[in-house]
Amino acid sequence: MKAHFEMFAGYNAWANERLYDAAATLSEEEARAELGAFFGSVHRTLNHIMVGDLIWLARFRGQRNPPFALDHVLHDDRAELRAARRVLDADILRHVDELSEADLVGDFTYRTIVNPATITQNRAAALAHFFNHQTHHRGQVHALLTRLRGDAPSLDMIVFHRESA
Repeated sequence: MKAHFEMFAGYNAWANERLYDAAATLSEEEARAELGAFFGSVHRTLNHIMVGDLIWLARFRGQRNPPFALDHVLHDDRAELRAARRVLDADILRHVDELSEADLVGDFTYRTIVNPATITQNRAAALAHFFNHQTHHRGQVHALLTRLRGDAPSLDMIVFHRESA
């Protein structure tokens, strides 16, 4: 099971790099345009993905949730956001690498944010959600990039496998 999540961590870093390459071609106005996505713009959606990742990593590590809302803009500067994304992706790779098979079949407990409650659940199921959440919102950014530029890079996992084989 661990190899499965290591693959997802690698895919996550690869997909983010491709998405940020494409987002870097946008003007400031395009990146910040409110286009009807759940978090509005490319820039705000990229920030949300990072917010979600930081929240879940804290939970996985038994730490308190970071003190910000789900729509918090961590980095207003796009270059700083990208640099932070790379650091976070390396941290995600490291975190998954440090997990044991026993960690993955075990449960962990955390506190939710929106409707505060204490939850205990299987770590592997939560880790699957973690990676699925990233993919969900990267898909939104992909759609926004397509709307703004007419195309966006392939984020298909099979392309990742072919390129990393």
